[in-house]
Amino acid sequence: MEEYMLPCMNKKYLGFECMGCGIQRSIALILRGEFVEAFFMYPAIYPLVLLFSLLILNQFISFKYANKSIIILAILTVATIIVSYIIKMTTN
Repeated sequence: MEEYMLPCMNKKYLGFECMGCGIQRSIALILRGEFVEAFFMYPAIYPLVLLFSLLILNQFISFKYANKSIIILAILTVATIIVSYIIKMTTN
């Protein structure tokens, strides 16, 4: 599976990682059952999984606080992506 992963064009041409670097490898780690390693590879993977799961589930089942939950999860996901990117850039 890893031989079919797309390279990061940002890192390849500009020399630094983008905010999405690691998401493919993190998904591969989840599929192999390596959940802790997936988190360390891309910390926003679990809020993303929750967000997409709720978005898909909301298409079939209507929840009372679905819109509020989606907004909160979206904010949490974006915040996690930004904070983890800043931490990654300052520690490298």
